[in-house]
Amino acid sequence: MVETHYILFIITSLILIITPGQDMILVMSRSIGQGPKSGVITAAGVSTGLLGHTILATLGLGAILRASETLFVIVKIIGAAYLLYLGIKQIKSKQEDIKLANMEYRSLKSLYLQGAISNISNPKIAIFYFAFLPQFVPENTAHPTLVFLLLGFIFAIITFIIKAPIGYGAGKLSKWLRAKPLVQVWINRICGMILIALGIKLVFEKRV
Repeated sequence: MVETHYILFIITSLILIITPGQDMILVMSRSIGQGPKSGVITAAGVSTGLLGHTILATLGLGAILRASETLFVIVKIIGAAYLLYLGIKQIKSKQEDIKLANMEYRSLKSLYLQGAISNISNPKIAIFYFAFLPQFVPENTAHPTLVFLLLGFIFAIITFIIKAPIGYGAGKLSKWLRAKPLVQVWINRICGMILIALGIKLVFEKRV
């Protein structure tokens, strides 16, 4: 059962990570503008930002686990509502060209920091982490907070594994997406359905 939780988590994470978004566009932009290495470094920065969100979300989860049932329900409802909102938004979204504007040249260190800051400063990611990760913490686990922390680190690592190669080959990928608009539409729909399902599941979750 525990193994099933982790397998489902990895599959769901892969689907969510490949969905084009702010971080993906940033990675691709830097790769096309300054070369493949720049895309990989930017992807590393984004993943570092996710590690920051993991630590913050873990501290928040620990507080909630020690708090009252009322506070837990409030946060649970907020998280579920946000997941449902994201899911519906993804399903209703239409194909949009990935517009990659020309950017000024930046050092690799600057690109890394830009990726990290862009990610860690996005409050929606913090809310998403808090709503998404608890879905995959096995029931009755002895150390839920540690499992939550582990899942966050795994998500960050998977993000780098996916986005680094995408950053490296961003030129070809961007042309391919423009040539096949229905691909992005269906990616958005699948992702949306998964988010809605997770939102509904969260509504019925009980405090550990």
